[in-house]
Amino acid sequence: MSDSASDGFARARSSVHRAVDEIRRMLRDQELLPGQALRQEALAERLGVSRVPVREALQALEAEGVLRHERNVGYTVTRLSAEELRQAYLMRAALEAVVLRELPRLGAEQLARLSEINDRIAEAGAGPDVPRIMELNHEFHFAVFRCSGLDLVVDEIERVWKRTEAYRTVYVYDEAARRRIVREHRQLITALRRGNNERAIELMDAHREATRTHLGPALSPAPRS
Repeated sequence: MSDSASDGFARARSSVHRAVDEIRRMLRDQELLPGQALRQEALAERLGVSRVPVREALQALEAEGVLRHERNVGYTVTRLSAEELRQAYLMRAALEAVVLRELPRLGAEQLARLSEINDRIAEAGAGPDVPRIMELNHEFHFAVFRCSGLDLVVDEIERVWKRTEAYRTVYVYDEAARRRIVREHRQLITALRRGNNERAIELMDAHREATRTHLGPALSPAPRS
């Protein structure tokens, strides 16, 4: 491959990544809501790119379950039923427990990083800067999960996380929920500092369930068979 062709490929991939990131940001900002349609032409114009990288970005997000595609209709933000969300959280509960149980005793540097991220979440919550909170919350949890070394399992957890992100954003708009997130993260750090993995699992279960319970009213009814 020539240098010019290689540079062109790199620019194309960069455009796709930028489109994916922008759509994720729009979900976090609630510019895009569950069930809402996405128009390729409008996205391409907004990003200043052709429709090709936008189409690839939409396909990538569809593969993650973040978007759905229907022939002759196009792409829409995935709208989950209460049952679908319940199953997503069941998967998270099972996989996150495996990962937390496998965690080694975290070192001072790792614990300090978690505390620093949580402090930034608290600062963003005072704004509130909801997109920033969502970004930092993801960083916090996956900084914990990646310490397990179970990368394939963690990748699957991340896939489920992404599918429910548009709904979890709703939770963060609640002031009491933002305070609760920071407080429960501190409790989790304390458990990890003590090497008490079973306590960490209990805390994560309660942390996760609070979000799911809060989201109930925002969900569509389960589809009829």
